[in-house]
Amino acid sequence: MGRGGALRPGRAALTLVTAVGIAAAAGCGNSGDGADGSARGAPGTSASSGLPRPPRSLSGAELCVSAVGYWAREMLDGGEPYGDYQSMGLSNRQYDILREVVDAARTAKRDQGARAARELIDRQVRQACTDGYRDGGPSRGPWQS
Repeated sequence: MGRGGALRPGRAALTLVTAVGIAAAAGCGNSGDGADGSARGAPGTSASSGLPRPPRSLSGAELCVSAVGYWAREMLDGGEPYGDYQSMGLSNRQYDILREVVDAARTAKRDQGARAARELIDRQVRQACTDGYRDGGPSRGPWQS
């Protein structure tokens, strides 16, 4: 049909779905139905929009601690590394930290038990990653060693 004519069935359905979606989005905000009349949101949501907050992004040091710590605990528990350091999601320097920490943790586990070894992993990984990222990351500072 030409201009001004009736919409085709497919286009009408799309327009209806779009209109319903817009109306639903506009009407689904936080209704402010708290007991005291104030706006309230679910945990992890913004009180004004009711939408989930985006997760806080981790710093380079926090990512290092998470990745190296994970693999150190896996290896201490007898797991084998998954491929090479890159397939484990580690940089070459992070893999060096991993090897050093796991060697020390295995000695601690033998001499002092598993709990002491895990505490050593947490402490040494955090310190090594913090030191490595204190100047901003792998392109500067101690990472170039």
